[in-house]
Amino acid sequence: MNMAAVGLIAGMGLAFAGYFGGFGAFLLVAALGAVGFVVGRFLDGDLEPGDLFRTRDREGRR
Repeated sequence: MNMAAVGLIAGMGLAFAGYFGGFGAFLLVAALGAVGFVVGRFLDGDLEPGDLFRTRDREGRR
């Protein structure tokens, strides 16, 4: 499935949550979607646990 189709499905899901559940449901669905995305990236091996908490490399900047 390409990213345009995934975006379409995610947008429709958020729209239904916002319409039927209000703004609070919209935020809840968006937050849980983001958590699911990060967990999926971990399980696929595209993301390491340290990638989220690593500090910026300041070497070479003065």
